[in-house]
Amino acid sequence: MKYDRRKSPRIDVNLPATWEGAFERCDATITSLSVNGCFVLSGGRVDPKELVRLEIYLPDENPVYVWGEVVDHAYEIGFAARFTSPGEDEDQTRLIRFIKDRIKEQQKGTPDSG
Repeated sequence: MKYDRRKSPRIDVNLPATWEGAFERCDATITSLSVNGCFVLSGGRVDPKELVRLEIYLPDENPVYVWGEVVDHAYEIGFAARFTSPGEDEDQTRLIRFIKDRIKEQQKGTPDSG
């Protein structure tokens, strides 16, 4: 069995996003999300440990802006980022609330309403 290093439950999502790093700014899709980080489906150049600014568009809400550190990448496919924004940040708080609500919905087996 493969060892999974993730410490928090994750949810599968399909959220539009934009990211900006040291080299460029690109449109993307967030496909996996937890309170600690996400997977960003996007072309573009990133380097390990690079700090990126993520603009994630939640359903029916204004976008959230969070910072993340690139922890893994696959050329022209995307990258994994660990969130580095402070926990008391308003956008980070909104993102965590969105994730926790979706986890509850999945545990209840109800369809995604957002």
